[in-house]
Amino acid sequence: MESLLCDEIWVTSPVTPDPPTQVPDFDICTSSSFYTSQQDRQQALAFCMRQEVSYMPEPGYAHRLRSDDIKISRFRLIQWIIKSRSRLNLSLETIFNAANYLDRFISMNQWHDWKCWMVESLSVASLSVASKFTESFAPSIDGIQMENQEHTCDLSTIQRMEMTLLQALEWRLRSTTSYSFAELLLCSIDFLQPTLHRELITRVTNLLLHALSDPKFLEFKPSVVAVSAIRCCSEELLSSKSDVSLLTYVTDIIPHEQKDDLARCQKIMELRMTDQLYKIVVRGNSKYCPSSPITVLKTKGTNTCDCHVNLSGSKMQAESRSNQRKRKREGD
Repeated sequence: MESLLCDEIWVTSPVTPDPPTQVPDFDICTSSSFYTSQQDRQQALAFCMRQEVSYMPEPGYAHRLRSDDIKISRFRLIQWIIKSRSRLNLSLETIFNAANYLDRFISMNQWHDWKCWMVESLSVASLSVASKFTESFAPSIDGIQMENQEHTCDLSTIQRMEMTLLQALEWRLRSTTSYSFAELLLCSIDFLQPTLHRELITRVTNLLLHALSDPKFLEFKPSVVAVSAIRCCSEELLSSKSDVSLLTYVTDIIPHEQKDDLARCQKIMELRMTDQLYKIVVRGNSKYCPSSPITVLKTKGTNTCDCHVNLSGSKMQAESRSNQRKRKREGD
């Protein structure tokens, strides 16, 4: 199958443009820097608020994760995606988009009959597509797949999974995530000292990365998760005067009918912040972050996968659920 991008020299050639040598720890305001005024940011926020529901997983997905055997596998997949950021020099936007693609795809399909290689190829395909969409220098598929895997999917298999993923998502890749809202909100703040502002951004970013692998937060809209993270970190970090101004500013974007969700989400997030295991996981401890998605499921031996991606039922399921979701939203 042909490459998903035109003239993708890096797919067929061993020569790949050198990516940046270091991933910045502080990049949350980078991609929104083209917004030249507060009015631009407010318009962008309004647009994100209108779009966020259409980029969420299918209804009932969070509940399904509580009772399905996919919960642990999803956790390890998301942790692998997060850990890949430093290994591959990826932006935060890429990480959140990849996780969003993964969740949206899984929510459209039945998990039980999937083979191990399908799980692995999906995680690689999600990160690959997100990288191509976001990064100036996207890593090769060989670069994304770590060495010494028990299964290594070849290029054509990953490309077929990429196409399956794209078709299921209907090529809608500009996802609206909790990071999208945090980025716009935090970069709009102009009443904090630079050092304090930087520290707040760092804490919010870390907390959102922690929340990314926690299926409990899939119950809430991305805007609610982002505002909850900002509120939690600001209450911990800022003085009362600054805190009041910031809390008022970020909370105003949440509609009145979602205030209860905001309070519930923030309470869960505050509890997570006191959990020692949660802190370890968020910091990317290698014990909980698999070096490759192969550790998600137990396998035997080393196997090079040259399998045909056949999820033909997924499109029908996706269309059916999409229509159901559309009718539900029209009725709300």
